[in-house]
Amino acid sequence: MTMDGEEEGIESNEPCSRDGSELVKEISNIIESVAQFGDYRKTHKKDCFGLVRRMKLLLPLLEEIRDCDAPISDKGIACLSNLKKALILARKLLKVCNEGSKINLAVESEAFMMKFRKVNEKLCQALECVPFDEFGISDDVQDQVDFMRVQLRRAKGRTDTQDIELAMDMMVVLSKNDHRNADIAIIERLAKKLDLHTVEELKNETIAIRNLVKERGGQVHNSESLEQIVDLLNKFKEIIGMEITDVFGNPAMTRTLEKCASLVIPHEFLCPITLEIMTDPVIIASGQTYERESIQKWFNSNHRTCPKTRQTLAHMSVAPNFALRNLILQWCEENKFHLPPKADCASSSSYVHSEEICSLVRDLSSTKLERQRQAVIKIRMLSKESSENRILIANNGGILPLVQILSYPDSRLQEHTVTALLNLSIDETNKRLIAEEGAIPIIIEILQNGSVEARENSAAALFSLSMLDENKITVGLSNGIPPLVELLQNGTVRGKKDAILALFNLSLNHSNKARAIDDGIIPPLLQLLKDRNLHMIDEALSILLLLVSHPEGRSSIGQLSFIESLVEFIKNGTPKNKECATSVLLELGLKNSSFILAALQYGVYEHLAEIQINGTNRAQRKANALIQLMSRTEQI
Repeated sequence: MTMDGEEEGIESNEPCSRDGSELVKEISNIIESVAQFGDYRKTHKKDCFGLVRRMKLLLPLLEEIRDCDAPISDKGIACLSNLKKALILARKLLKVCNEGSKINLAVESEAFMMKFRKVNEKLCQALECVPFDEFGISDDVQDQVDFMRVQLRRAKGRTDTQDIELAMDMMVVLSKNDHRNADIAIIERLAKKLDLHTVEELKNETIAIRNLVKERGGQVHNSESLEQIVDLLNKFKEIIGMEITDVFGNPAMTRTLEKCASLVIPHEFLCPITLEIMTDPVIIASGQTYERESIQKWFNSNHRTCPKTRQTLAHMSVAPNFALRNLILQWCEENKFHLPPKADCASSSSYVHSEEICSLVRDLSSTKLERQRQAVIKIRMLSKESSENRILIANNGGILPLVQILSYPDSRLQEHTVTALLNLSIDETNKRLIAEEGAIPIIIEILQNGSVEARENSAAALFSLSMLDENKITVGLSNGIPPLVELLQNGTVRGKKDAILALFNLSLNHSNKARAIDDGIIPPLLQLLKDRNLHMIDEALSILLLLVSHPEGRSSIGQLSFIESLVEFIKNGTPKNKECATSVLLELGLKNSSFILAALQYGVYEHLAEIQINGTNRAQRKANALIQLMSRTEQI
């Protein structure tokens, strides 16, 4: 369902009927079949619904053609055949967006945007040759078709802010150079954006990715995008405690089944979460049975629903399913199948951790400073290890005393404490709790006056906390932007990285854009564009793209030297550099034609023409829009 080469396949393989009435019927069936599709993936939902709505507008036209008594000429047949081909292409695209991998649609978002544009162009071309007089089409229907053609020509993708936020999230998550804990906060945001944060959703996504790999030849390691898709899927699974299994072997085979491929394990013996045979089955409040370890991970990740039925549970207690366990043991003995001995050990380990965390949280309120210090250090380590620990620490009341310790005049203790809160903030519920306990102003103070590592981790903590919109506002109102700008200008490479990610998040809020501009964010961003060794050009351009939507931002950024730098990136930058620089220049040019004229003087046109052919999909789209804007500007 990748649609690669589909256009050529349609043109060469699709039989063309010479019967006009049969063609009309086939076209109607295509439109009606599209109407039966269910919900579409979030990343392209707007485009899908827009395309379906326009396809349905053709039904009155088809009804009048069907009612036409005169035979349809060869020209009419050719017109209907072209329309049918365009609609088949549209249906295939809609099917991918309905059934395909959500991660693939996000990773290759710009490629799919280009496909929507191509479908719109094909439909527009097919409708331009409709012989209305021959078909006896009424004026009302003809006006409707003309209106549809206007809509197709004007059809656009998502807004720049949505584009750039998704692109930035993907840039950080898929980076091979930086695996900081704060990145997990972005993974959580992506999982929610893509509706991939429940067991059922991730199981369906696994099947969709498996089908995608088969369509592309069955080899994952030969494709960078497939590797990225699989990596992100596994990260989503880790967040909710699902086992990581190979989705590209035998479709129904997990690690347990691979050990004994000739056996078919009864379905009721498999845990609905991991799809592995259960060693310690337990019943939860919904009446469903799960492996104790996997359902405990689900509960520890702050879920209060049944993974299978999705109903809210009256309580989180579990009861051993002795009857099912006896059946599993009997089956294993008859088939000489050895169960993996893991449940008892895991349960004991979880109990020990829970007891240890309770004790550590109590020590946070000790009157002895050294005991507090050791508790903070241990909590810092435990909160880094797993989502279960982060939930347990918060549920045992650990956040408030940590926030209180933040204010202690001990630089090393501050460093350990702010890092512990950074780790805890990976959990979304904890993000709110940390902010509600008043941590943000104190973290900002440490960002201003703490040690080097404390300042870096404070910036990372603000980045993680600002994933929530309400926290973006709190950070801005608490004067958190100036110290981030200072760190961006004078910090270590790691500090600059943490600062720029936090500033990007904060700049998604409109009020914070003005604050960032007033607080001097633009000079250090422009400096980052000059130092290519820092490898932060794309991040800097991403924030500048957000800021140029603000009048003060355009005024501060739009100097001739900056336009020249943009043209230089468009000419000689990496593919991602070219994409980001083209996007910024387009946004500037849409607001002020003088920026376009300046870019033309620096020779941007020929480089945009090259990007139209060889650039990334998003860069091609932006370059096309820029060239059209330049044509209009030159005519004024």
